Amino acid sequence: MKEESVLDQILSDQEEQISVSDDGIQTIAVLAESQVDLEEQIEELNNQLKVVKEKHRRISEEQLPEALQEAGVSEFKLKDGTKVSTSTYYSARITPDNKEEAFKWLRENRFADLIKNTVSVSFGRDEDDSARELREELTRNRYTTAQKQWVEPMTLKAFVREQVEKGTDLPYETFNIYIGQKSKIKRGT
Repeated sequence: MKEESVLDQILSDQEEQISVSDDGIQTIAVLAESQVDLEEQIEELNNQLKVVKEKHRRISEEQLPEALQEAGVSEFKLKDGTKVSTSTYYSARITPDNKEEAFKWLRENRFADLIKNTVSVSFGRDEDDSARELREELTRNRYTTAQKQWVEPMTLKAFVREQVEKGTDLPYETFNIYIGQKSKIKRGT
C-alpha cells in the first residue's frame, strides 16, 4: 500500500488550519507535493548519473585503452575523422593518515621545497592585546603569521609524473600513487 501523500497529509491537517483559506491550503498542498516529487526525481537522476559516470570511467580508463593496447596501437582514426588515442595519467594524494610519513620522505629525499608551510596562532576571548602584541612582534621581525602544511595536489601530481618518468623509486602507498591509461576521443571535423 502506498504511503499517504503530502497532499493527503496537508488536507487531513486542514481542520487545524483555521486562518488559511481552502484555496490557500490546496495551493500549499500542491506545491509541497511538487517539491517532494522533484526531490525524488533529483535523487533518481543523481543515482543514474553515478552509474553512467562509472560506465564511462570503465570504458575510458580500462576497456578502450586495453583494446588499443591489444591491437598494438596508441592512436586510431575512424572513417569520419574521429581520433581515438590513449595517454598516461598520474594520480597521487597525501591523506591525513600518511601525511607525516609523506612529508618525512620528501624531506629526507631533498624534496622539502614541495611542502607549503603556513603558521597561525589562535587567541581566546579577552586576549586581543596579546594577539596584537604578537602580531606586531612578528611583523617587526618580518614574519607573516598562520600555519598549515600541505603539498598542492597539482604540484604533487606533476612531481610524481616527473619522478616516475625519471625512474625514481617512490613509496607508492605513502603518496597513494596510481598510474593508468585514459582514452581520449577527438571528433573529426
